[in-house]
Amino acid sequence: MMDQFLEEVVSKRNRGLQTVTYIAANAAWVLLAIYAFLALQNLTLGLTTSGFNASFFVALIQLVIPAGLAVLIFLRRDRVRTEYEYTFTNGQMDFAQVFNNKKRKSLGTMNIRNVEACGLVSSGSFQRYINMQGIKRTNWFLNRDAELLYFYFQKDGQKRIIIIEPSQEMVEMIKKRLPQGVWQVN
Repeated sequence: MMDQFLEEVVSKRNRGLQTVTYIAANAAWVLLAIYAFLALQNLTLGLTTSGFNASFFVALIQLVIPAGLAVLIFLRRDRVRTEYEYTFTNGQMDFAQVFNNKKRKSLGTMNIRNVEACGLVSSGSFQRYINMQGIKRTNWFLNRDAELLYFYFQKDGQKRIIIIEPSQEMVEMIKKRLPQGVWQVN
């Protein structure tokens, strides 16, 4: 018997705003770093000419805030370009988040046999599960207008729902591995 394997990467369909934001973040951290460097020069000049006084602390603040923002933007800018990766292997689903095609963060693994209910978000069954008390919702999709799929299961006594946006081919593979009666239509 051959293994069933399918891997999909879901990215934002309209990437214009993403690209503009990414470029703006790159420009912002470079400009803030240059400003922080100039503030460092101002701080050292002020320290050598007047020592520790009120202007020293103002110059220190003018250095620390832009430098901190530059570092923060530099470290987080890749998160602007986020993609999700779904891997289906013989009834096992692996989920990952990919940042700017560089960094990969594993989100978890799920055995399809442990799913108690599964179906399309557009179906009535989704509303029953999402409105349950104490449910933890996890969104691993990017395009709200896509045909979304949900998995309802319980783990460690916690009710959970995961929402993803797989292709029709992956949905068919998932349906084949679901236990009897788990696929919800309405």
